[in-house]
Amino acid sequence: MAATLTPLLAFASLPGGVLRSAGAYLAFAPEGAFRHYLRMQYADQTFKGLYHWNLFDAAVLLPYFAVMIVLSLYGLHRYAMAYHYFKFRKNYNPNPPLHFDELPLVTVQLPIFNEQFVIDRLIEAVCAMEYPREKLEIQVLDDSTDETCEVASAIVERYAALGHNIVYIHRTNRHGFKAGALDAGLKVAKGEFIAIFDADFVPPPDWLMKVIHHFAESGIGMVQTRWTYLNRDYSILTQIEAILLDGHFILEHGARARSGEFFNFNGTAGMWRRQAIYDGGGWQHDTLTEDTDLSYRSQMAGWKFKYLPDVECPSELPIEMTAFKTQQARWAKGLIQTSIKILPRVFRSKAPMRNKIEAVYHLTANLSYPLMVIMSALLIPAMICRFYQGWFQMLLIDVPLFTASSFSIAVFYVMSEREIFPRTWKKTIYYLPFLMALGIGLTVTNTKAVIEALLGIKSAFVRTPKYRVAQKGEKSQAAKYRKRLKLTPWIELLLGCYFAAAIYYTFANDNFFTAPFLILFVVGYWYTGLMSLLQGRFERWRTGVNTDESSPKPFPVGV
Repeated sequence: MAATLTPLLAFASLPGGVLRSAGAYLAFAPEGAFRHYLRMQYADQTFKGLYHWNLFDAAVLLPYFAVMIVLSLYGLHRYAMAYHYFKFRKNYNPNPPLHFDELPLVTVQLPIFNEQFVIDRLIEAVCAMEYPREKLEIQVLDDSTDETCEVASAIVERYAALGHNIVYIHRTNRHGFKAGALDAGLKVAKGEFIAIFDADFVPPPDWLMKVIHHFAESGIGMVQTRWTYLNRDYSILTQIEAILLDGHFILEHGARARSGEFFNFNGTAGMWRRQAIYDGGGWQHDTLTEDTDLSYRSQMAGWKFKYLPDVECPSELPIEMTAFKTQQARWAKGLIQTSIKILPRVFRSKAPMRNKIEAVYHLTANLSYPLMVIMSALLIPAMICRFYQGWFQMLLIDVPLFTASSFSIAVFYVMSEREIFPRTWKKTIYYLPFLMALGIGLTVTNTKAVIEALLGIKSAFVRTPKYRVAQKGEKSQAAKYRKRLKLTPWIELLLGCYFAAAIYYTFANDNFFTAPFLILFVVGYWYTGLMSLLQGRFERWRTGVNTDESSPKPFPVGV
């Protein structure tokens, strides 16, 4: 709303002499857009009665405006995050203020589920960590239902024989999914501090030593480190995924941590103080984002969290569209579930109001996906209504929407890439249209996930398949873990056609300003739809071998 009123407020605030000059200009200047708008609305009565505001217009435009305003608020919040990141920059200190005189006992938990092709890489990296062996306990928490059980147990036996304190814990019921596995391991863990790594991570040897001394401060409950990516350059998709996550790990985490807001453990590449887990109520599995859930409960219990962007932990990005969409849908659903569970407690807590407001933005951000679907449905009717009122009014809708929402995305991610890659950040600009298009393409799967969360529909924790590929053109070993979304890609293709029709309408009515924005919708929906349908089939056509999943399906297919 503020962005919509800016031009009018700026005009109204001009001094009297300037206003008289402006009035003279409007009176004698060639008829332009603004003067034409004023004349058509208030002076020229030639077509009076042919068009006027009606119930149909109100039914279309009022919801459209409402959705636009809410989306703009989330967009303006991105600007605020970037501002806070730089404003509180001095609050970040990468060096621990204190050090342990004697290193404490640390337990490293490795929760896995059907990770046959990456488990050896993970265990090898953890066993190579530079930490006294007598002070390090390693738990492999395996809920697998396939050959991973034999592979993981054999690797554990081999490293145990080499003198490592490593144990293999296998569950057969998957109760509580990842949260249940972590809780089961915690009950028998010996360490005062608990480090957690997912199967697709490869922690460097010095990771523990860089993190542990930050816990010498008695009030620190959790330390999170930054994800980096082994296969960032594998494809355009992985490049975009990396930029999306960089925005989260640089500006979002950085701004919240530096300004003293609540922020979350990301489920991996972090370390907890055992007591902080207990004081927060322990691992609970009533949401799909158990990490964020526990993070808020622990911080409300009084524990402080630290974020170390300078400490990196390499990981693997999903290389296929369906795997990426499944991951994003799980996060979207889990955060909404967490917001329903946690926000009432946050507002009843003694936390400062700014923390409460930031928690609302953080935990409800995925509501933008169903709002985008509503806006998409109303876009063409709204364009028709606004066309008959004049293109000047259409700009009053499109410009604030673009500035507050779409342009804020560009600013947000360019700034994050500039922080990480000060010499090569400019190439990020080339990926921005694809990044925004991909975000639009996720609306179908993520809207379904958000609606399920709002309706209280429970679902299993759907793992993200790990393919163990890093180089472009490298063949995946884990094709049997591939999943398919049966109906969703066709819905995305139909939505792409809908917006292609909208582009035709804009050109037919000389409304060229809106067309580039609509092209993002077409590209986004067609890209996600086609890639979901075709990925994996290229390999089958080339080799003649069925590369779809051949193992049992112990968890739901798709989202």
